[in-house]
Amino acid sequence: MWTIELQGESRQEALGRYLAGLCPLPCTLYLQGDLGTGKTTLVRGFLRGLGYRGKVKSPTYTLLEPYELQDRVCYHFDLYRLADPEELEYLGLSDLLDNRAVILVEWPERGGDRLPQADLLLRFKHHGSARRLSISGESEAGRTLVRQLQAMDKASLLSEGAADSG
Repeated sequence: MWTIELQGESRQEALGRYLAGLCPLPCTLYLQGDLGTGKTTLVRGFLRGLGYRGKVKSPTYTLLEPYELQDRVCYHFDLYRLADPEELEYLGLSDLLDNRAVILVEWPERGGDRLPQADLLLRFKHHGSARRLSISGESEAGRTLVRQLQAMDKASLLSEGAADSG
C-alpha cells in the first residue's frame, strides 16, 4: 500500500496525470471515499494525463461517461445512485471489457460482484483541509503500479511545476 497526503485539487489532478502515465492496458481502478474527497478530480487528472482536453464531469446521474482516446478507451463509472448491481448489465458493462479499456469506478461497493476485479484500489479520506489517499494493488499489475508509486519522488510530483504541467 502507498499513502500520500494531497493539499488541493491541483495536487490530486497531478497524481492522476502521473498515474495515467503508468497505467497498463487493460486496467480497472476502484475509487472509494466519502462525497467531496476528490475521486472525480483524480479521474480528471488521469484523463488529462492521457491527452483528453474536453470537460470531465462526474457521471453521477448517467452512471457512465466514456472517453475514446488514441490508444485506449476509458470508462468512468459513478455508482453512487445505482439501486441494484444488476443495473450494470443494462449499461452493457460486459461489452466494455476489452484489452484497451481502462475502467475507473467511483463507489465500486455498490456494483457488487458485477464489476471486474480491481487492479488498484484508491481510498480517499478527508484529512483536515487536505485529502489522504491510500493506494493498494489488488492484482499483479496493480502491485507493480504501487511499487512504481513507492519509488517516485513525492516532492517532485507535487511541486508547483508538476501540478500545473500537462
